[in-house]
Amino acid sequence: MTTQRLHPRVRAVWVLRAVVAALVLSAPVAVAFYFGYLPRWAPAVAGVGFLLIGVGHAILRYRRWSYEIREDALYLDRGVITQVRTTVPLVRIQHVDSRRGPIERGAGLASCVVYTAGSRGADVRIPGLTPTGASDLREELKRLAIRADGEDAV
Repeated sequence: MTTQRLHPRVRAVWVLRAVVAALVLSAPVAVAFYFGYLPRWAPAVAGVGFLLIGVGHAILRYRRWSYEIREDALYLDRGVITQVRTTVPLVRIQHVDSRRGPIERGAGLASCVVYTAGSRGADVRIPGLTPTGASDLREELKRLAIRADGEDAV
């Protein structure tokens, strides 16, 4: 299988989250200006700085996110500052969920969550899929995991 990218709408969701984060992080600077501790330009500079960093991170995050399913494993490649490459052997897959939170539903997106055998929290999430794409991925991973480990795999 070829390397798969996330749906472009997830980039807009991540940019929107960056805008909200910039507003929240700029609020203390605005309060400090209000009480006379900082100059008039400080809230604007802080807001623009947080916005540029957040939007830049969202765009780079989208560019770096990819996944690939092979006969033996699921491969994930992601990360902006720290690049993370994850290999999930199909025989380690316990179960697979497709998930749609409120923000994802609003954007018409879904996620696929792959739970693996091992330590607590040993799961990987593939965001930014269409609902149909998440269901198809869930079923494909289920089918491949069963084939890799026998009928009781998933």
